[in-house]
Amino acid sequence: MSKPLKVAIIGAGGISRTHMPGWEASPYAEVVAVADIYRPGLEAFGSQFGIERLYSDPAELLADPSIDIVDICTPNRLHTPLVLASLEAGKHVICEKPLAPTPEEIQTMIAARDRSGKLLMTAQHFRFKGNSQAMKREIEAGALGEIYHARAWMLRRNGLIPTPTFIRQELSGGGPCIDIGVHILDLTLWMMGNPRPVAVTGVARAELAHRDGAWAVWRDAPIPQDFDVEDFASAFVRFENGATLMLEVSWLLHHDTEGEDMQMWLYGTEGGSHWPKCEVYHTNYATRQLYNRALRLTKDTLEPHAAECVAFAEAVYSGKPSPVPPEQSLQVLSILDGIYRSQREGREIAIPATFGAVKLEG
Repeated sequence: MSKPLKVAIIGAGGISRTHMPGWEASPYAEVVAVADIYRPGLEAFGSQFGIERLYSDPAELLADPSIDIVDICTPNRLHTPLVLASLEAGKHVICEKPLAPTPEEIQTMIAARDRSGKLLMTAQHFRFKGNSQAMKREIEAGALGEIYHARAWMLRRNGLIPTPTFIRQELSGGGPCIDIGVHILDLTLWMMGNPRPVAVTGVARAELAHRDGAWAVWRDAPIPQDFDVEDFASAFVRFENGATLMLEVSWLLHHDTEGEDMQMWLYGTEGGSHWPKCEVYHTNYATRQLYNRALRLTKDTLEPHAAECVAFAEAVYSGKPSPVPPEQSLQVLSILDGIYRSQREGREIAIPATFGAVKLEG
């Protein structure tokens, strides 16, 4: 049976394949068209998923009035022109992270969204994991009280994809800050209730990528000489409500992990918490007792890349707000951009109110 919303994907690479199970699971949306400039990959995608409408030029896809939703799965630097063109064509848009490499570009997207009256969502899939949803509910119920400090990191040991779309500034807009820092930072800000960031002090540099013999475990390949982004970054962030955050991200680190170490610690006036363990820590001051409580979790029914697509289709169909509104992505990129600026200028960077004070949906 045909579903009411028609979806078109731009970018037939690996990430688009993680979205397909979500579109297939949605009762509201189905993928009917795909665009990619690489014709062999485009045809392989169409054959795998039974999609007949294949375009080498995204403009031809966007001219199709039957398309309701565009799913953008391209390299970072292509996000902004494709999001703007899709909104101007009257389509709802879900776009892979980072929504854009700079906060100014996200502001342009927000203005285009407002003109179009359509929904715009960033595909921040970690929000859709069951343990993330459980922790968010616990925080909203008041388990931590007022969160006044957070520590968050996403660290890898020789864990990067050594291809141009990740390691070339002109295509990616940055290194691990943009690639994986955007994940843990978005998740942490969301858990904190998206307080407005006011200042950031950070460093972003490449300490290991240019070593002789440097290599990546992903694809088991040497790191190319044209690597021109950071491989490590750290930051201290201050918020308008007085809260603070310490952030660390890296692709290449002498760190005790075989894959990826992603953690978040939140500290509030009534308790603390750890993600992804999903534990809450409390103190009984009357009895001088310390106790930990593990949250009750259920197994995810959908992989989170798929779950985010299901959520977006439901929001479009039901007239709900965007599950990950661009205003929240603007906060994330204002901090990441501030890290890069702080590295270049050697000082704390004030974050303009226009980057973080927008009234948030959801």
